[in-house]
Amino acid sequence: METIIVQLPGPSRADGEYDGRRPGLLHLGPGDLADFGRGGPGDAGPAVVLSDPGVSRRAGRLEAAEDYWRLSNFSQTAGYVVENLEGAGEYITVAPGRLAAPVPFEFSRVVLPALNGTADFKVFAPQHAYLDERSAPGAGDQTVNPFALDPTSKYFLVLVALCEPRLRAPSDTALPGAGEIAERLRPLDSCRDLSRSAVNYHIDYLAFAKLRLDHGDTEGEQNGRTGAKRAQLVAAALRFGLVREEHLALLPSRAGANRRPAQGARA
Repeated sequence: METIIVQLPGPSRADGEYDGRRPGLLHLGPGDLADFGRGGPGDAGPAVVLSDPGVSRRAGRLEAAEDYWRLSNFSQTAGYVVENLEGAGEYITVAPGRLAAPVPFEFSRVVLPALNGTADFKVFAPQHAYLDERSAPGAGDQTVNPFALDPTSKYFLVLVALCEPRLRAPSDTALPGAGEIAERLRPLDSCRDLSRSAVNYHIDYLAFAKLRLDHGDTEGEQNGRTGAKRAQLVAAALRFGLVREEHLALLPSRAGANRRPAQGARA
């Protein structure tokens, strides 16, 4: 099972505009390494290519550990920033020459200084380690959680809002769309800037990285079958008890009052 998923920089058209295709993904398991940088003529090139001329040919390295990842900065002059995409401006800076700096975020954006502003790529770490049988005397191999969901994350709030109609009325077959979910969560301080596209982004992450839905069943989602993906997410979440009635307390009151989630979801 992969430790991290790297979302490669999106493909661009000749005029430099993003062409709308889904970006590639690089899956790394424990012990796997992936270099990033501009690359150069005559070499195989790094796994993560950042084509800006201001980025070093061999700028740094990603290393997947057990349930987190490390970043090495090969630059001698520039620090790299790792932003927490689930945080309100939270970030760490990896100093020039620093090797194997641990990154604690589940949703991260790695940002490098570049000639044209900045260059960046995203890294997701969907696995988590929790106290389990490992703490018992004589315990055997580690148990891996097949659905490692963080109830303090924004994607979990999206999943709860998606499941809310079925939790309140099991016979209700209607599921909220991305826009409705954004409106439902927006009274929360952590979700004031939540957009429809951000909700869809979280739904994709849940479907492909967290609950690992059958990719064959979700092909063609961009052609109007987003409802099928949402239905699969709800069915899996409720069937395995990943979202339960008590999780509804994380949502804002239905009267619209601005209330913080009971367990303090991160931004």
